[in-house]
Amino acid sequence: MIDSATEACSVALFEDGALLAGECLMLGRGHAERLVPMIEALPDKGRADRIVVDSGPGSFTGIRVGLAAARALSLAWGVPVSGFSSLALVAAMALEQHPGQPVDVVMTGGHGEWFLQPFDATGAPLAPLASLPPDAAMAASTAPVIAGSQADALAAARTGAVAVPLWPDARTFALLRDGAIAPDPVPAYGRAPDARLPSVPVA
Repeated sequence: MIDSATEACSVALFEDGALLAGECLMLGRGHAERLVPMIEALPDKGRADRIVVDSGPGSFTGIRVGLAAARALSLAWGVPVSGFSSLALVAAMALEQHPGQPVDVVMTGGHGEWFLQPFDATGAPLAPLASLPPDAAMAASTAPVIAGSQADALAAARTGAVAVPLWPDARTFALLRDGAIAPDPVPAYGRAPDARLPSVPVA
């Protein structure tokens, strides 16, 4: 299990659903330098019969680092690789602390925006991911529990909401609900790219 999509970087090794070993570091930057040594520090250098990786949303570089490592190990070990949403894992982590309540997950996005997605009390998404300015995210949030890296900031703008500051942690992978894992992970950056190809003049 590999997670490097956000400021946190984590790895974990599971056997029959039980955590054997793992590590989670709050790096901010430098995931490319730290991720492989973290995997190598796991028992048997992290070798497993399948690999699961956080495919975003989150940092463009962090997502690509995690996916590149997962695909390289998949080829080297001859095992399948699958992916999951960083927000879904944060929702699952929050529900472990506050079961039976809907959760809004709000994470730091790009260019001052926040990623926002609501989840029901089972951890199933209620709406697609949105990348919003903070004011718009505050207006859109309605769940009694707010989780994620911007939970404190969002909860401060609402009355009665419970803030649960969280970042994805590979060691909590077993909390993900059935159906949250997707085969052949595709990077989810959460917003459109800033750079665009130049338009071609019509003759």
